[in-house]
Amino acid sequence: MDVIPTAELHLHVEGALDPELLARFARRNGIAVPDLDPGRYVYADLQQFLDLRDSDLAVMRTEQDFFELAEHYLAQARAAGVVRAESFIDPMVHLQRGVPIEAVMDGFGAAFAAARADGLSCDLIVCFTRDLGADAAQATLDAVPPFRDRFIGVGLDSAEVGWPPALFADIYARAASEGLRLVAHAGEEGGPDYVREALDALHVERVDHGLRAMEDPDLVARIADEQVALTVCPLSNVALRAVPDMAAHPVFAMLEQGVRVTVSSDDPAYFGGGVDENHAALRRAGATEEQLVALARNSFDAAFVDDAERARLHAALDAARRG
Repeated sequence: MDVIPTAELHLHVEGALDPELLARFARRNGIAVPDLDPGRYVYADLQQFLDLRDSDLAVMRTEQDFFELAEHYLAQARAAGVVRAESFIDPMVHLQRGVPIEAVMDGFGAAFAAARADGLSCDLIVCFTRDLGADAAQATLDAVPPFRDRFIGVGLDSAEVGWPPALFADIYARAASEGLRLVAHAGEEGGPDYVREALDALHVERVDHGLRAMEDPDLVARIADEQVALTVCPLSNVALRAVPDMAAHPVFAMLEQGVRVTVSSDDPAYFGGGVDENHAALRRAGATEEQLVALARNSFDAAFVDDAERARLHAALDAARRG
C-alpha cells in the first residue's frame, strides 16, 4: 500500500498554512505578504518554528480564512489516507491579536461539519497555548462553551520548558468535569518528568509526542502496560532536531516495547508533508509494511470514537490491504 488508511491524531490545523494560502490571506486582508523563500522552513529548534508559524498566522482575520484553511487541510488529509482526523486548533494565538472567538470557532467548525457531511470522520480539539499562561488558558475555556458542538476535547501545546503540565491541572480538571477528552504535548522538549506529570496531574488519555519518555524504562513500561497512546510526528521531530535522523527515531523502539504509538504530521506545511509523507520517510528509514500497518491500527485504537466507528476504521484498512 502506498497510501495507508489511518487516523491522524496530532495535527495543528494552523500548521497546514502553506505559502499559497499564506499569500492569499495576506492579500485579502491587506497585509504585506511575508518572504516565502524556502529557507524559512529550516529551523534551529522548536522556538524558531513557533516564532515563524505564529508570525504567519497574523494573516488570518476572518471566518472565511479559518474555513478555507481547515477545508484545505481536510482535502489534503483525505488524499494522504486519513480516514479519521482529530485535529488541534489554537484559538489563544488568534484571540491575543483581537480576532473574535466566533470567527475561529465558526470557520473551523463549518469546515469540519462539511467534511463530516461528506463522509469523513473528523473532530476538533481546542488547544491551550501553554506559554501564554494558565490565566489565558482559563479565559479560553471560559470562552468556548457556546461552541461546544464544534469540539470534543482539549490539548496543551507550544513551548514546553518552563511550562510544566501541572500548571494547568485545575483547567484540565474542569474540562474533564465537562465531559471533554484530554490530551497534551509532553516529552518533545521537556523530559520524562513532563510526560509523567501529564499523566498524573492532567490525567490525559493520550500524550502528544512523548519522545523523551523513552529515557525512563519504568515510564515506558507503564505507558505500554496502560496502553497510553503516544502521537509521534517523525518529519517534525527530525526537522526540529528532537531526533538526529529518521533511522534513529524512537518509533521503532516504541513498537518493539509494546507502546501504542501512532504517526501524524504535526504541521504539514512547515515540516515537509502529510501523514503519507511521514509513512514514506519511515519506509526509507527501514520500516516494514507490517510496522506501518501496526501504527495505523494503533491510531484507530487510540482515536476518540465508539466501538462501531473503530470497527469501521479497521475494516477500511483491511479492505485497502486486500487491494
